[in-house]
Amino acid sequence: MSLIVKKFGGSSVANAEKVMNVATIITDEYKAGNSVVVVVSAQGDTTDDFLEKAAEINKKPSKREMDVLLSAGEQISMSLLAMAIEKIGCPVISLTGWQAGVTTNSVYGMARIKTINTERIKKELDSNRIVIVAGFQGINKYDDITTLGRGGSDTSAVALAAALHADKCEIYTDVDGVYTADPRIVKDAQKLDDISYDEMLELASLGANVLHNRSVELALKYDVKLEVKSSFERVPGTTVKEVKNVEKMLVRGVTRDNDVATVSLVGVENTPGKAFKVFSLLAKGNINVDMILQSIGRENSKDITFSVPLNQLESAIELLEENLELVGAQKIDSEKEVSKVSIVGAGMVSNPGVAAKMFEALYNAQINIMMISTSEIKVSVIIDKADAEKAVKAIHDKFFNHE
Repeated sequence: MSLIVKKFGGSSVANAEKVMNVATIITDEYKAGNSVVVVVSAQGDTTDDFLEKAAEINKKPSKREMDVLLSAGEQISMSLLAMAIEKIGCPVISLTGWQAGVTTNSVYGMARIKTINTERIKKELDSNRIVIVAGFQGINKYDDITTLGRGGSDTSAVALAAALHADKCEIYTDVDGVYTADPRIVKDAQKLDDISYDEMLELASLGANVLHNRSVELALKYDVKLEVKSSFERVPGTTVKEVKNVEKMLVRGVTRDNDVATVSLVGVENTPGKAFKVFSLLAKGNINVDMILQSIGRENSKDITFSVPLNQLESAIELLEENLELVGAQKIDSEKEVSKVSIVGAGMVSNPGVAAKMFEALYNAQINIMMISTSEIKVSVIIDKADAEKAVKAIHDKFFNHE
């Protein structure tokens, strides 16, 4: 008998028909003799609906009250799913994050899981019940409800799998695995049978929406075996694991991230410590900086350009303008209409010329590159957002159809 943790996203439980479909997947696993813990997200557009409701009342509500509101979406899903499983005739219980023993820090809206007390879940499993846990949420030291931020249900599922020493954690989505590119953009994208934690972590961080990067970090840390599967087709998915001693594909995936923006500090004083002052200021403001480009100093000044998540652009500019004297820039420019396109593959480290091949694909497609960032297993570029889809297709074609 195995202990399986299954996570279902919002699109998998969007309506009554889909909830019943998910209930069948769960009960089939249970009837096969396995113990099952399920983590579920809010249905469809529930979270967006809640955000709209909040905005109608208060444009700037406290983060604590937003967490109370947003956590309700998962509670609706878990109870409806439990009702569906009851209808099929299997014993089941639904638990909120706090009932499941998930404790977090106190950063409302972006909490991190600190510990999971598995006593209640184990007691329910010992009673042969299917356990459904509301994802995306926990409780802090003040007994307040907290939410885990974007991709929080993936994180909840992997954290529970680690705490329970589960045999497997299955993430069910509306696609049947991890592809070499988004199959909605690239028609001949190939499904991968398996992928390493490191490669998946890079893909997740660079805009692939199949898994959230925090969940992959947890899986890597606690050696949780992950599988990405379809909730609509009963077919094998993609296993995320430590891939060893296998022939590494040069590039495993091409991805794009449209939720980025760039900030340019023009005419920064060319003196020691300026970069430190700028980026320590942004760090204190919890602004996530990714790619950084600094020009060669001229006439005692230089330009610094960097990328940030689109939803943090306003906060970043506000912070920099408030501290303009410290920053020492003549002006601050920003650009929202950009996209980050990346290639990822563990095979890159031992193969020179991968970046050149990517740049050739962009050149042939007449796409201009604004910024470049590289690591051992990835190359990322910032380009015009209007060119993003064309770039993904051109790069994918170069690596997967011309080899």
